[in-house]
Amino acid sequence: MVFFGAAQLASAQVYFEEEEADSLTFKDRTYFGGNLSLNIFSENKFIDISPVMGYMVTPRYSVGGGLTYQYISREFFAIPSGDRFTVSSSVYGGRIFNRYNVTRDYFLYGEFESLNAEFGVGNAQSEREWVPGLFIGAGTFQPFFANGGINVMVLYNVLHDNLKSPYNSAWVIRGGFTL
Repeated sequence: MVFFGAAQLASAQVYFEEEEADSLTFKDRTYFGGNLSLNIFSENKFIDISPVMGYMVTPRYSVGGGLTYQYISREFFAIPSGDRFTVSSSVYGGRIFNRYNVTRDYFLYGEFESLNAEFGVGNAQSEREWVPGLFIGAGTFQPFFANGGINVMVLYNVLHDNLKSPYNSAWVIRGGFTL
């Protein structure tokens, strides 16, 4: 299942002309924001609040990191009994990302995250474990105001694990804005 309604609040960045880039201060190259995601329309609930900080290394390339907190309520089936049970838990961890602006409006994106998540192991049992995620994808950014804009990303988690991942699918769609 793909997450619709996810908001990427500040992966976008400020764009400068090449000759201006060398004169930018650390503060000018730094941006803040995060994710705000919500999926409450199925038996699997998902809420994500994840602040990030990014730094523009060049006018086209930026790196950054952030923290993640997620609330997840997910239904599982015990094998072999077939009993259903729900595990609700908090997930926390961090991530680092790379972003390369191919053009002013389109970018490539890569992110590694490690989340401490709880998952079902059968017979109404659950375990907590660090779960890695490696997202690759692309997006579009439409600037507005001086430093803001709207962006949409389509990402694929190459390390997705159906049993352990806090995401319902390896495919994730994020969209949102930057101020």
